[in-house]
Amino acid sequence: MAKIIRIPTPLRKLTNNEELVEVTAATIGDAIKELQARFPGIEERLLDEKGEVRRFVNVYVNEEDIRFLQNRTTPLKDGDEISIIPAIAGG
Repeated sequence: MAKIIRIPTPLRKLTNNEELVEVTAATIGDAIKELQARFPGIEERLLDEKGEVRRFVNVYVNEEDIRFLQNRTTPLKDGDEISIIPAIAGG
């Protein structure tokens, strides 16, 4: 069984409008690499120049923020749902 990544609307132009993408990765970092291999350009939207998840991008595994888990090394298991949620600012 695969892991599912939920792609937010602003990034779907990079995934050929796919909302749900299946990956076989073992960690969040591997999942991002797999996305990059399939959809070039997406990694730079998610990671900063140091390879860390950008401050304005929130990544959840089964509704838990990876910042409170193990960040990019957060392990994934079959059936996990990963959500990428860009921060929204406004006034």
